[in-house]
Amino acid sequence: MSGETTTTEADTVRKILTDSGDTWAVVGLSSNQARAAYGVAAVLQRHGKRIVPVHPKAETVHGERGYATLADIPFPVDVVDVFVNSEHAGQIADEAVAVGAKAVWFQLGVIDEAAYARTRGAGLDMVMDRCPAIELPRLS
Repeated sequence: MSGETTTTEADTVRKILTDSGDTWAVVGLSSNQARAAYGVAAVLQRHGKRIVPVHPKAETVHGERGYATLADIPFPVDVVDVFVNSEHAGQIADEAVAVGAKAVWFQLGVIDEAAYARTRGAGLDMVMDRCPAIELPRLS
């Protein structure tokens, strides 16, 4: 035994939701109420998170100004929550590293093992194929 402690995925989920900060950039969030991102962002707000919509249209959603890209956000972002197709998620994860985020969260169905490895290798916490709107109530 090396004496090292291993972090389980459940530990990482808890850390991101409780210790990584309260500013969440939600990539793929638009004013389309039928999209999952819209509802998840509302849940994040109800749990005290500041959401920052990131979408090419840069719309204001849930009262928060939107930005076209992560690089356009003029203040620090703690967590990048990714609601894009898996084939585009790796680029978003790389952008999250570049802007200094603490963590990346790939939503349900968003999976990119190479991006996961790069992001973790850069020192960020990360989870894939999970939803904070499902995980937040489990913390209680």
